[in-house]
Amino acid sequence: MVRVLLLLAALSALFANAAQAQQNGFDLAGPDVSVTVKRGEVELPVAAVPALRGGDTLTARALLPDDQAARYLLVVAFLRGATNPPPKDWFSSVETWNKKKNVLTVKVPEGAEQVLLFLAPEAGGGFSAVRGAVRGRPGVFVRAAQDLYQASLDRQRLDAFVGAIGRIGERAPERLATAAPVLADALRIKLNADCLLRQRALQAACLTQQRDSLVLQAQRGATLTETLTGAPVDLAYRVAATREGGAGYYSPYIGLARDLARLFGAFRSAQYQYLPALALGQGQAIHLQLNSAPSFQNPRSVLVAPLPPIGDAPPPLWRFGAQGALCLAKPDLVLPLDDASLLFATDYARDLVLRVTAADGRVSTLPLTPDAERGGLVLATGAAQAAGPVAEAVVQGRWGFDAFSGPRVPAQLDGPGAWTAQPDATVIVGRDHPLTLRGGAAACVAGLTLRDSAGLARSLTWKSGAPDALDVTLPLAKTRPGALTLTVVRFGAVAPDQIALTGRAEPSRLDRFTVHSGDREGVLEGARLDQVAGLTLGATRFVPGAMTRVGEGDRLTLTAEQPMTEAVDSAAVQLRDGRSATVASTVAPARPVATLLDRRVAYKTLAGALPIELPDGLVPTGATLTFSTRITGGLGGGEDGIEIANGDATKRLTIASGAVQRVGDDIAVTTIAPQSAFGTAAAGALRFRPWRGGAAGAWQSLGTLVRLPVLTGIICRERCMVSGRDLFVVAAIGTTPDMKDATPLPAGFVGGSVDVPATQDMLYLRPHDAPDAVLRVKVPAK
Repeated sequence: MVRVLLLLAALSALFANAAQAQQNGFDLAGPDVSVTVKRGEVELPVAAVPALRGGDTLTARALLPDDQAARYLLVVAFLRGATNPPPKDWFSSVETWNKKKNVLTVKVPEGAEQVLLFLAPEAGGGFSAVRGAVRGRPGVFVRAAQDLYQASLDRQRLDAFVGAIGRIGERAPERLATAAPVLADALRIKLNADCLLRQRALQAACLTQQRDSLVLQAQRGATLTETLTGAPVDLAYRVAATREGGAGYYSPYIGLARDLARLFGAFRSAQYQYLPALALGQGQAIHLQLNSAPSFQNPRSVLVAPLPPIGDAPPPLWRFGAQGALCLAKPDLVLPLDDASLLFATDYARDLVLRVTAADGRVSTLPLTPDAERGGLVLATGAAQAAGPVAEAVVQGRWGFDAFSGPRVPAQLDGPGAWTAQPDATVIVGRDHPLTLRGGAAACVAGLTLRDSAGLARSLTWKSGAPDALDVTLPLAKTRPGALTLTVVRFGAVAPDQIALTGRAEPSRLDRFTVHSGDREGVLEGARLDQVAGLTLGATRFVPGAMTRVGEGDRLTLTAEQPMTEAVDSAAVQLRDGRSATVASTVAPARPVATLLDRRVAYKTLAGALPIELPDGLVPTGATLTFSTRITGGLGGGEDGIEIANGDATKRLTIASGAVQRVGDDIAVTTIAPQSAFGTAAAGALRFRPWRGGAAGAWQSLGTLVRLPVLTGIICRERCMVSGRDLFVVAAIGTTPDMKDATPLPAGFVGGSVDVPATQDMLYLRPHDAPDAVLRVKVPAK
């Protein structure tokens, strides 16, 4: 709370004194100072050092012109916290005008946390005055060291953006529309997109106008201004003093540094006032940028500039910025990075390489160069090619003095012949055919071309579902069967890869093959079965026979020379174009075999009608037929039973329905009323077969179903008059069993009587439904 009150008091005093207000922009060029840092045997310019460490050796020399009139003391002061004044021996100075003693060499003391560089006008007692001011109010100078250093980094980001925009605007202004967003993202600048809508000649000036008002974005996308809107001033200072909000690394807004000048003004003396300066790294030196003109009259201006913080430098927190894999052989390859603005704005990174480990263990190191205009790291011109395929690729280098490793890059490389068609090189013409290529580096594919046997070439598009896979659709709707060539163009390859494909007509669809044990015939189900040349099931060879169309598919009967006896799960199908395929097969249990034992027909003659005698094997439609069969292996229960057919009509009688009854283990007795089962118009052959466990036995003859006339009278004198109804079912009436000289009835006869030769006791009928049978009718006695 005391700190907050002190800050508010200092700020109130500052705002009350408008005459002391400083300019907002650090737009005045100050002197350059050469500062190097030596750690062990390595010496670097301070612009390449993100953090100092206890024991480092600093060497500083002011780079003033030979005609420099004002004499300056160069002072280096180390700090150790806001509430702990540094000891006197942590201050060192040299006289910049003394050519023999103008180089200051000091070691960073252990326990120091910040370091400031002062240029104090020589006026007698200047060194003591600076030392006394710092030791008297160390907290102000601690904050100055933190915020000025961060402000210097932020200014370098701004300068890098402005400088790059200026160069592009001069060399290739047409690139600004595409390059400016990349630069802004790389350097974390909030881009004024409206500038890109202006005339090309005005875009660069619009993007870079009022440099100090450009908004710097935080590393994660929000600005500190947005974060602290409405917050108290002391909160802004406290946030800025943290590592996450500043302290030399991640502070996002340069405006905080402006208030330091006002804060310094709150404790100026009659002899000195303190003027903040940004320290901008420029090669071997740092350039001081001022926000107010220095004074050489009392109170004289002491320039205050930051040096890097003291402590361990956090390693780069870069993230790989691409969604997918990158091909190391691709021309103008860029490794995009996020959160890498200091990489592009400072000299901290050095000796950058991409360390590539191949799948066989070979290691290659490819030099890298930061390129803010392209938003990442680019391979150095003329870099040697790495070996592929790639097992690992990681960015390595040094961040100041320290080595670092990361981020990992999903890089790819492949060699010739890596791509193969999956699952095979056979494609179907007559329609678009999906094809998958596997084995190579998907990111390294620059183009795909399909050429048919006629020489027609077409470019293809593709998708990559996996790093080593390409999914492509071949436009083969108007392509004939034959040889096809798929050309794969790869980045960096001397010659493209050629993949030979074979275009064929759409193959048969093979659903299933079923054959019963002991049968020589089986049925193959599917589509386009006219292309089937044969089928091999185990050691049995089947040849195609009759094919029928059933719904949306085909049924093909195949016949073997020997009955099928072995059980095999799949069959090999040979197609007419030379291809082969497999189909699921079922060797069903042996079909049941039935033997007809006995048969009885129960038929009642209508009242007033003459009885008609039928030979064995005929079944009147109105009769009830009962027959018994012996079935090898017997019948089970439920849906097992007997199936009866008349023409195309079938009727299955099951044990469950009660129409079939078992006698012992292997005898079944079946009863059927044909007229109820097949209708009054049914006639012709009756067949039956046993049905067990879903398998049907062979059809067997059960008899012939016939329709009978109703004869109401036969009156014989010189001739016989036969009367009745339904006489149209009779083909002829004779007087002898051999039907010699029989009287034919006209086709479709609907009369009620027929005149036939005389007979004494018996007439014979030939029915239309059984032309080979002869029915007998006894002539009534006179």
